Formats: sequence, structure tokens, C-alpha cells
Amino acid sequence: MSPLFAKVWMRNCRVWRKYVTASLIGNLGQPLLFLAAMGFGLRGEITDINGMTYLQFIAPGLVTSAVMYSAAFETTYGSYTRLSTQRTYEAILMTLLTPSDLALGEITWGATKGIISGFVMFAAFPIFGVTPAATSVFLFPVLFLEGMAFASLGLIMTSLARNYEFFNYFTSLFITPLFLFSGIFFPLENLTPWIQGIIRVLPLAHVVEASRVLCYGGSMGDVLVGVSVTAFHAAAFTWIATILLRRRLIK
Repeated sequence: MSPLFAKVWMRNCRVWRKYVTASLIGNLGQPLLFLAAMGFGLRGEITDINGMTYLQFIAPGLVTSAVMYSAAFETTYGSYTRLSTQRTYEAILMTLLTPSDLALGEITWGATKGIISGFVMFAAFPIFGVTPAATSVFLFPVLFLEGMAFASLGLIMTSLARNYEFFNYFTSLFITPLFLFSGIFFPLENLTPWIQGIIRVLPLAHVVEASRVLCYGGSMGDVLVGVSVTAFHAAAFTWIATILLRRRLIK
């Protein structure tokens, strides 16, 4: 890989600026609606969890879900369009860029879109009466690692896909279960131990716990674990996505 991957990032950024409003609404609509509906609608019905109101409890996790959705969708539907419909990849590979540069450019752009969505979601906290601690500034490097992990996963799916319907497996069987069962809406301790074990191997749960600690305080050990696990996921998925995309492009 070389610094040339930045040219792919710049190309995608220029295109995205033309439809930035629609893109942000599409990526942020669901997490913001969940925050409003469940945070306000259920706050009188659910007692405090670990010293937090229910709205405070779910808010950091919904930021991580915004990053997940934005990064994963960019490198599935967005990347597949550039691969198969627009044939942008073919044009890029006629230049000095290699498939590895292309893969890293797509992944870093997906992570960038993820962190933009996460930041906008985080900035909306005061509207809902949520005031995070000063340590929350350290949340964004963690969210970028999360974005790299989910953007890589999305590009793995794109490398294997033969049509858009293929992504239904990824969103319905992987992304949606992660959204519902990774500790965003209830403590993981409510689940049976073997289900907790499965959830903690997957990419989102550790980020949710780390984001909650960084927003309200708690054990920094949880943050270190979250960062370590997420960094491992990001590196491993990036490596796999690069190999699979190269194989898809060079036949």
C-alpha cells in the first residue's frame, strides 16, 4: 500500500459533498429517532440503569450505531455501485493506483463517513438533555477504529457480492442483530453467559461499553479492552477485505 490511497479518499469526498444533506439524513435518521422515541417515550417506564437515566444509557450506544450504519452502508451499497454500475474501479486501476490502494481508500473513506455521522449524533446530545463528561473527547479515535472495522466488513461483502440483494444477508443477519443485542438498549449482563460470550467476540459490544465509560466515567480498563479489540477487528478485516477485493478485480 502507498499514500496514493488518499486519492481515492479525495475522489469519494468530492462526490459526497454534492449530496451531503441526503446522506446524513439517511444515516442519522434511525439512531436519532430511536434516541427520541425510546429515550423520551420510555423514560418514565424504565428505572435508572447503573446510575443513569434510560436516555443517558442509550445515547452513547446510538452514537456507535450511527458510525456502524454509515461506514458499513458506504462500503456495501456505495462501493458496489462504484464497482459494478459506474465501473469507477476500472477507471481508477488504469492509473498508478493498485487494488490495495483502492481498498484502503474505500475503507478510510467509509470510516470517515462513520465518524462524521457519530459526531453529528454526539453534537445532538444537548437537545435531549444529555451532558457528556470531558473525557468524551477521547471517544472519537475509538469511533474511527470502529468505522474502519465496519467499513472493512462492508468491503468484504462487496468483494463477494453479485447483486445488491446479497447485502440483505449482511444487514438482516449481522448488522441489525448487532444493533439490537450489543448492549445499546440494555446491559449485556441481562443475557445468558454463552450469548454474552458470542456478542463480545463481535465488533460492536466493546465499543458500546467504552463509549459509555468515556461519556460518563467508569473503569478505564473497559476502554483499553474496547480499543484493543476494535483495533484488532479493524486490522484483521482490512487485511481480509484487501485480499478479497484484489482477487475480485484481478481475474
